[in-house]
Amino acid sequence: MNGSRIAAVGHYQPARILTNEDLAGMVDTSDEWITSRVGIRTRHIAGPDEPVDELAGHAAAKALAAAGLTPADIDLVLVATSTAIDRSPNMAARVAARLGIPSPAAMDINVVCAGFTHALATADHAVRAGAATRALVIGADKMSDVTDWSDRTTCVLVGDGAGAAVVEASREAGIGPVLWGSVPEMGHAVRIEGQPARFAQEGQSVYRWATTQLPAIARRACERAGLAPEDLAGVVLHQANLRIIEPLAEKLGAVNAVVARDVSESGNTSAASIPLALSKLVEQGRISGGDPVLLFGFGGNLSYAGQVVRCP
Repeated sequence: MNGSRIAAVGHYQPARILTNEDLAGMVDTSDEWITSRVGIRTRHIAGPDEPVDELAGHAAAKALAAAGLTPADIDLVLVATSTAIDRSPNMAARVAARLGIPSPAAMDINVVCAGFTHALATADHAVRAGAATRALVIGADKMSDVTDWSDRTTCVLVGDGAGAAVVEASREAGIGPVLWGSVPEMGHAVRIEGQPARFAQEGQSVYRWATTQLPAIARRACERAGLAPEDLAGVVLHQANLRIIEPLAEKLGAVNAVVARDVSESGNTSAASIPLALSKLVEQGRISGGDPVLLFGFGGNLSYAGQVVRCP
């Protein structure tokens, strides 16, 4: 085996839907204000009895079922999240316990909105190196736990959810080389900090960075996979807001690709946003098995990570 591939994906969102009209009754905002600035119409919000590992577990179980595998087939669990309340046991161990996965390596990865693509690269490296046979890679965040619901600049953005992928060895590389990095001196631009922890960001700084610096980086991720942007069948960017997704996708030049716009329905779900959006595209049949798809995460820490994958 010379590579790894995504064998299957799955996603989960809580049942409660919070609309822009609902938010207009909570803070000084309106549907027109929200949709015109960030393109979000609804978001799913988890209840107090729905912890992050439960969201992650549901998504992971769906991915396992889609792959035709059992929990015993998994020996590595990676959970990308930045909203874990407890330090130990970590989310990965809790998910493994929920699913009944015996003796896996279990690690959390906190790179905020770029967490899933970092975790996917880590799983790819582990499988190709022979350190793991099959991995569950999960992005899960409960952003409602870290949101100031009186702050209209941030509460209109967020949602809760999870997405998961099963990664396994393959004869050909179904997960391309990762291109990753950060701008650590600008880490203050997106924060989840304090007691209690609260999400805050410098919106204009993030917007300028994402729309001016990231298109060239995303193109380099395509180059590492030996593809031009016009060869892509799909583009799944971090679902931050449409005012970032649409210009970034246009500047990338992926003229033949389906561009994920799940942010309109789901809001910004941080590390969950990419696998959640990818799973929906697969479920809807908008991309097909073997199609090349660019996954590109960016945001917190002004970190980024992208790779071209073959659709399961």
